[in-house]
Amino acid sequence: MDVLIIGGGLGGLTAALDLRQRGYAVTLVERKHYPFHKVCGEYVSNEVLPYLRRLGADPAPLGPAAITRFVLSSPAGRMLTSPLDLGGFGISRYQLDYFLFQLAQDRGVVFHQPATVTEVAFDEAANEHRVTLADGRQLSARVVLGAYGKRANLDRQLQRSFFQQRSPYLGVKYHLRLDFPRDTIALHNFADGYAGLSAIEDDKYCFCYLTTRQNLKAHSTIGAMQEQVLARNPHLGRVLREAEFLYEQPEVINEISFAPKNCVEDHVLMCGDAAGLITPLCGNGMAMAIHGAERASFHLDQFLQGRCSRPALEAAYRRDWQQHFGPRLWVGRAVQRLFGRPVLSEAVVGGMRHWPGGVRALMRRTHGSAF
Repeated sequence: MDVLIIGGGLGGLTAALDLRQRGYAVTLVERKHYPFHKVCGEYVSNEVLPYLRRLGADPAPLGPAAITRFVLSSPAGRMLTSPLDLGGFGISRYQLDYFLFQLAQDRGVVFHQPATVTEVAFDEAANEHRVTLADGRQLSARVVLGAYGKRANLDRQLQRSFFQQRSPYLGVKYHLRLDFPRDTIALHNFADGYAGLSAIEDDKYCFCYLTTRQNLKAHSTIGAMQEQVLARNPHLGRVLREAEFLYEQPEVINEISFAPKNCVEDHVLMCGDAAGLITPLCGNGMAMAIHGAERASFHLDQFLQGRCSRPALEAAYRRDWQQHFGPRLWVGRAVQRLFGRPVLSEAVVGGMRHWPGGVRALMRRTHGSAF
């Protein structure tokens, strides 16, 4: 085959659609069976829409919520608001990923699901990758794209540096119904964490938050932590009191790492969260995954057409990835250090309330342009 993609999230699925549209034989390995929920803020900036439309994958039929306004609160409840210059849309990963999967399958992408990659080895003599699945099957491909999300056992096999260090962060996500403006994305701070709330399809909302394992350990259960920590922010208290939670148990993910990552590992190109994870406080990880797939597909096409060598492919992709996404991730990590601690969060929100131009400038630094 020409291309093997590991991971069927937004990065993997959009790259599969792009590369298939260019005429390549594409296989995608996904460890779960579609459709499924994922821990995600489920907000996408409109920068991705021209690209999705070029792929014949406009999400409009899914009925996404149009989001045009941003709200940020401190742990004590002080708020600042700002328009979203580019705007965005809210859609659940359950619906969007399944939609893209169906399109890719209809267009000839081969799927192995549920299936797990246990090893990727590059054969120098054959100039191709050998990929081993957990059930013993072996596949070969001219190029491999890693799009498997925040963390996977494959990171250990590739000996990626960030995987050697434990991360203190965990993410929690619910879907709910609530009386809340459907054009607004809200980010609410609390001690050692922050929560996002925004509309998705079918009059539902995504409620997703990031906190630390220590915060959870101190309160024993997620429910107790929400009541004793998150609810101290009055806006979060209202959500927890008034919302109708649509499933009993939340989606939870551990060991979320915002440490820098390499976008090429042992000749495997990485995109999306596998290449670098932007902090939820800055949002836009979904758009970065889709844009990363576009950039990876462009460079892979150059290689597969014989227009560059493998070393040139990898060097060009590294430069391009850093140019497009390095500044966003740097700003995201810098902003994260300003929040989660109540005193500092209060000071930052209090100061930014009187500097709307600064808020909008900061948001532009974590969002891209239409592509």
